[in-house]
Amino acid sequence: MSFQSQRIRAVTRIGFISMAAAMLLGPALATAAPDPDRIAVNVDQAKLVRLPGGIATIVVGNPLIADVTLQNGGVVVVTGKGYGATNFIALDRSGQVLVDRQIQVEGPSDQLVTVYRGIDRETYSCMPVCQRRVTLGDGDAYFKTTMEQAGTLNNQASGSGGAAKPQN
Repeated sequence: MSFQSQRIRAVTRIGFISMAAAMLLGPALATAAPDPDRIAVNVDQAKLVRLPGGIATIVVGNPLIADVTLQNGGVVVVTGKGYGATNFIALDRSGQVLVDRQIQVEGPSDQLVTVYRGIDRETYSCMPVCQRRVTLGDGDAYFKTTMEQAGTLNNQASGSGGAAKPQN
């Protein structure tokens, strides 16, 4: 038997074993239950999570990644603030740990268009019309300008922008 035919048989055997493994493991992976100790949330979005009653204190591992706010009735609001993973721990009044859960913050779920100008980056949300969207990783000038405009608009809308001053 030549070297070439041995090589073809080995490659064929490996391919068959890989295909058989995929067929056997595929359904198991597809039906795997989500991890109950992990909360997945998108950046810039919030998710409500029901926890046991009696929570007095919440500690967040990295508040730059996620924020967790306790509401009435054992409900917390988990807000994705930055990409990555962190955890939160919920304690009762005596300091006993009631919950210790992982939080995974993933990328935005809307349709984004990213424009690169050299090393500077700008992000636009295109649902249905493209408009500026501040996203972690955008260039400093774009990020600052967009945030300043949003802040000014928010101040004007809330009435704290002050009344227009008459010019002399």
